[in-house]
Amino acid sequence: MYSVTVPVPGRVRALAGELYPDLVAFDTVREDHTCLLKRLGEAEHGHAHLQQRTHRALEGAPAVEAQITGIDYFEDPPLGTAPVVYLAVESPGLESIHQTLSETFGPVDGLEGDAYVPHVTLARGGDLERARTLSERDIDPVTWTVSELAFYDGGYRLPISRISLPA
Repeated sequence: MYSVTVPVPGRVRALAGELYPDLVAFDTVREDHTCLLKRLGEAEHGHAHLQQRTHRALEGAPAVEAQITGIDYFEDPPLGTAPVVYLAVESPGLESIHQTLSETFGPVDGLEGDAYVPHVTLARGGDLERARTLSERDIDPVTWTVSELAFYDGGYRLPISRISLPA
């Protein structure tokens, strides 16, 4: 599965690291921190074709602002184990880019389009009450400018190229 992700700055990774002691009780804790922007699917005609379509769809898209606004959770996610604890990302610009990519590639039902929630997953599986308690914790907001996106190969779990968003 290929996708487009939003790299997060070191301050977001540091915040996730500070929260780690409160996350170890969950079944899995994420070590890589990004914000999934859009799933693109499999590369029937090679990943270069998906990359080209993505670059064309985002041609001229500007850099956008994003902000971590708090900790939240999905009680009943459409995929995988519950709950999913995450850092909430507020960004109308990222939501707009997601919409553009959804128009190009089609949304994944139940996960994207109107159901899309920008976030950085921290942990999943485990106690729902612990997730609720974490969501009540106050954190300092982290704001950054998203000036590039990553074209991500889910099979290898690696970004394979970057997509620049002009400032």
